[in-house]
Amino acid sequence: MPASATKALRVAVLADSDTRWKWGALTATRISPAASEDIRLDGYLLRGRATPTARQLREVGVTADSLREVTAVEFLRAMEAATGEESYDVLVLALVGGGVQAMLHGLGRLWRERADRPVVVTGYVGVVYEKLADGLLLRHGADLVLANSRQDAERFRSVYEGVGADAGAVTEVALPFLGGAEYAGEPAGTDRPYTVVFAAQPSVPDSRKDRTYLLERLIRHARRHPEREVLLKLRSKPGEHTTHIEELPYQKLVQRADPPPNFRLVYGHMGEVLDRTDLLVTISSTAALESLHRRIPTVVLTDLGVRETLGNHHFVGSGCLASWDQLDEGHRPEPDAGWVARQGVAADGEYATAFAAARDRIAALLGHSGGLPPLTPYYTPVTAPGYLPGILARHHLGTDGTPLPGAPAADREPGPVRQVVRRAARGAYRHGVQRVAPVIRRMGEL
Repeated sequence: MPASATKALRVAVLADSDTRWKWGALTATRISPAASEDIRLDGYLLRGRATPTARQLREVGVTADSLREVTAVEFLRAMEAATGEESYDVLVLALVGGGVQAMLHGLGRLWRERADRPVVVTGYVGVVYEKLADGLLLRHGADLVLANSRQDAERFRSVYEGVGADAGAVTEVALPFLGGAEYAGEPAGTDRPYTVVFAAQPSVPDSRKDRTYLLERLIRHARRHPEREVLLKLRSKPGEHTTHIEELPYQKLVQRADPPPNFRLVYGHMGEVLDRTDLLVTISSTAALESLHRRIPTVVLTDLGVRETLGNHHFVGSGCLASWDQLDEGHRPEPDAGWVARQGVAADGEYATAFAAARDRIAALLGHSGGLPPLTPYYTPVTAPGYLPGILARHHLGTDGTPLPGAPAADREPGPVRQVVRRAARGAYRHGVQRVAPVIRRMGEL
């Protein structure tokens, strides 16, 4: 249903982590065929291990007109109740693939008879370097499946066409959080020191040995260049979770080290950290794309190899691959212009129009006189009878998209006792992941 001149475009975002909330909310404003002041944005945070804390939400820096935590079934009930003037025009599913698939089936059941349903959009929060086919097929069925670059759009269409699924939903855009001032060059004649930033990742690499090695090399670089400021940029604090589980936080590893005064741990918005960065170093973080977009010298490390499990294989051909030994000797990478352009991060003016195709498609869908067709995911009880039921059951849904008996479906805010129990359960889970699980794993290796 198109937004009228007197009705703000109503957009909902369902996200399951801090990074996906950031991607979903920013994407929603960029792809909406309305000015930002004419958009009402309602946020829903899917309850789970990675539900963002208040601190994480503040750090993301994205605001919404409303924001509340829900289970999958509670969200479906909210969508069922959102009719008439309260109905949404656009829904962005900023979830892992299994969560998207569950919502597509649940919403498909709710909207089976509704021609005026919202336009459903999904995509990826960053670099897609693993589980390409699996993740894509779990997202199939949305009206728009966003690809963050020309390269991704081609890969996405190839996967869908290869299994006989409709590839028409694939829409090329760009990462929604790129921006900031172009790099002005190394500091000269100022009090600001040359700044090296290592963008850490929660689960890459995942072994204590490799993470300790990276920390030691960063500290060694700080000692070798005392005139520089060397920053370890962290995504979350101990006890917090983001998109991926972090069993070995660098904050704990650094307690056993003896870093020099010019070495610091930093948090905060990545864009603000990049404002003072002269060299960005990472294994495969999406921060590399943000840095390249701003033309900041960017290095993707090869010290641990160029491997699919690390994700740095995605940067083959970028011109950014290098080792700490090379950096210590003064090497500065020169990114390949063609590779950068194919990633949708070229700071040459094209970014301003990167979301135009998505806006046009959504406007056309909202204005379609016959309404929208039913949601039709590729996975059904017929095409994936041994896979789909388990995915839906994790979100308390049956194979027809209906809530299973006993599914949590409270339509009110939890009371104080329930909130205390929930926080305690989360704390116990995170303690198990970060403390108990690594110990058990080490014992198993003896």
